Amino acid sequence: MSEPKERNTQGQEIPASMIRQGERQKQNKNASLNKMAFTSGFFFILAQLLARGFNFIVTPIYSRLLSEAQYGIVTTYESWLLIAYTIMSLCLWRSVDVAKHDFADDYNGYVSSVHTLSYISIAAFFGLCMIFKEQVLAFCDMDDLMFYMLFLYVFTYTSMLYIQRRDKQVMRYKFSTAATLLTIIPGTILSIALIYQGRVQGLLDELVHRRIIGYYAPQIIGGALIAIIIWWQGKKFVNLKYWKYGLAFSLPLIPEALSVQIMNQSDRILIRKIVGDTAAGIFSIGMTVSYVVWILEDSVWNAWIPWLYEKIAREEADEVEKPWTIVMHMFGLLSWLLVVLAPEEIFILGGERYRAAVWLIAPLVTGTLFRFYSYSYSAVQNYYKRTQYVAMGTIGAMILNLVIGYIGIMAFGYLSAAYMMAVSYFALLLLQGFLEHKITGMVIVPLGKTVKISLLYLVVNLATMGLYYVPWYLRYMVILVVLLVALKIFYPQMKAVLKMIKKKK
Repeated sequence: MSEPKERNTQGQEIPASMIRQGERQKQNKNASLNKMAFTSGFFFILAQLLARGFNFIVTPIYSRLLSEAQYGIVTTYESWLLIAYTIMSLCLWRSVDVAKHDFADDYNGYVSSVHTLSYISIAAFFGLCMIFKEQVLAFCDMDDLMFYMLFLYVFTYTSMLYIQRRDKQVMRYKFSTAATLLTIIPGTILSIALIYQGRVQGLLDELVHRRIIGYYAPQIIGGALIAIIIWWQGKKFVNLKYWKYGLAFSLPLIPEALSVQIMNQSDRILIRKIVGDTAAGIFSIGMTVSYVVWILEDSVWNAWIPWLYEKIAREEADEVEKPWTIVMHMFGLLSWLLVVLAPEEIFILGGERYRAAVWLIAPLVTGTLFRFYSYSYSAVQNYYKRTQYVAMGTIGAMILNLVIGYIGIMAFGYLSAAYMMAVSYFALLLLQGFLEHKITGMVIVPLGKTVKISLLYLVVNLATMGLYYVPWYLRYMVILVVLLVALKIFYPQMKAVLKMIKKKK
């Protein structure tokens, strides 16, 4: 009996066995591609987690080696760096993600060329700031060393962003992961050594400069080497076609990216200007605790979003609400745990000098929770390429945070900034939820349901601050009871969610 045959597009007969073999090869290639994508994505996220986690671990060292005022100066300076590279690089490195598909034949050339354009932009900003140097230094509360280190860092950190984005797109991870870790970890160790040496020698007025030089010098050197590698591999410095493409994609994203950075950093800057360095240092310790939730949220979201988009593409979006609700409750519980353990967290991170930061934890982690909840709505807008509306929501929340943050700090002191941030993120959640339905016509998770869960954890977290007045063992008894109940309720459901996300598409 002859083997069944099919015909190709040219009318030629092909045995069914060959077709099956071709399908198996295609499946194997897809499986290999998925494995590469997962591995590169995993290590990209791991590098970011290790870098952020390492900084979190050494916070207790910095907070004890530096005074509260010095710690406030350092963290405010870091806020200016984050805002500066977002503006000065023109966010062109974000175009690297999409350029992989449009310039696959000359991808390294694209990266090299647009990288040059970022450097030209940064140089132009440097020239402009040199003209108005005195005004810039006064506005940012910097001295000459901090000013020049800022620009050196912006140049070279931009190169690091390019290499990270490029390697993630081509599914390579070893080089960019190593580059990230081999600049941040030595810089942290060197800065601690320099600060400690300065204290031993009695050079207390130099500690801020020692922290800045020690921490950023290795990153600047490493970033400069990365810049050379990018140009050497791409072999293109100028390509007007690539520049036009990069600008068209990235310029509209600057308002959103800048709004996010201002939203995250403006409170410390305002507190330092209005109240003083010491208050900024205390607020920064409180922000460090909220970063624990922030890091975990972003990690989970990176695992979640491919599954979410696949469900939308398959028209199975109705299956998202239940597992996402479980995830919201899990992070709500995590936020509560950070609130109830705030006295211990602040003691470990900063010691008795920073005890006032205990009262910042509840509003800060709750605000971070609201931000995470808003992702489910902005993600749908991004899926349908309505990014301008996502930017509009973020900009609106940023302006609100600046206005009410300033009013709150002036009227009630720096502690109010944490509550104003929570209000701003709640407004962002409401706006993104409204825009999701208005623009896309979809409702994956009802906004009313998300608002109820948000308000639940807001009330619980704020009420939990009353436990700070009771003996520590009573707080630990409450923690034990709540965790046992939560484990019984959520553990089986969370296992099902993780299994669903990991399941092969």
